[in-house]
Amino acid sequence: MKTIIIEDEKPAARLLQRKLQKLGVSVETMLHSVAESLEWFSSNEHPDLIFLDIQLSDGLSFEIFESIDIKSAVIFTTAYDEYALKAFKLNSIDYLLKPIDEEDLETAIGKYKTRLPKNEVPNLDFDQIRKLLVNPFEKSHKQRFTVKIGQHLKVVPVSEIECFYSQDKGTYIHTSDNRDYLIESTLELLENELDPKQFFRVSRKFIVSLQASREIVLYSNSRLRVALPTYKEDEVIVSREKVGDFKQWLG
Repeated sequence: MKTIIIEDEKPAARLLQRKLQKLGVSVETMLHSVAESLEWFSSNEHPDLIFLDIQLSDGLSFEIFESIDIKSAVIFTTAYDEYALKAFKLNSIDYLLKPIDEEDLETAIGKYKTRLPKNEVPNLDFDQIRKLLVNPFEKSHKQRFTVKIGQHLKVVPVSEIECFYSQDKGTYIHTSDNRDYLIESTLELLENELDPKQFFRVSRKFIVSLQASREIVLYSNSRLRVALPTYKEDEVIVSREKVGDFKQWLG
């Protein structure tokens, strides 16, 4: 079984090589970039199996397959989340989520050896995988929050939120009808849950909505103040180190 590793992080590639050697799998070569891979494939017989990372130092590894018709079987090695990994399940022998577990690696090798008829490999649709790697993160953005009011629950759509703010070790939503709701989260977690096209963390205390950021005012020390429609409890100041990114976010 002729096997290669395409992985931009050399220590990770060497570690995977050692784990494969324990399973009796010899790695012929390790490649670390799109350019290096293209050069290698142009002058070498294609392997039976490729361990493939998605993000390489000079681009996505899909670029290799767009330039060369590669018939090798592929096992993805990736740090993408579980939702996106559905793409790999449908389009490859298997996927291995980093850091790679030795038992999972052994299982993946077993799948390659037992499930594929000789000379048959999956038909990889890299355009489909590319789309599934991008779109899941958009789909996973929070669209609403459930808040508790006494014994009742209220659903607050993100379209009604002017800002999120922290106060007295709590995190709050402020809505366009001038209401505040305590939520069980932190601004750090919210940064990963919210659509970055619609929300921006302007400081340690505030995340603001693009829709609600209707007036931006020059402030002292090269900073900016965001005037929100109804939130008046405190000044919403863009911290100095975020002014550049904030202006770019505004478009």
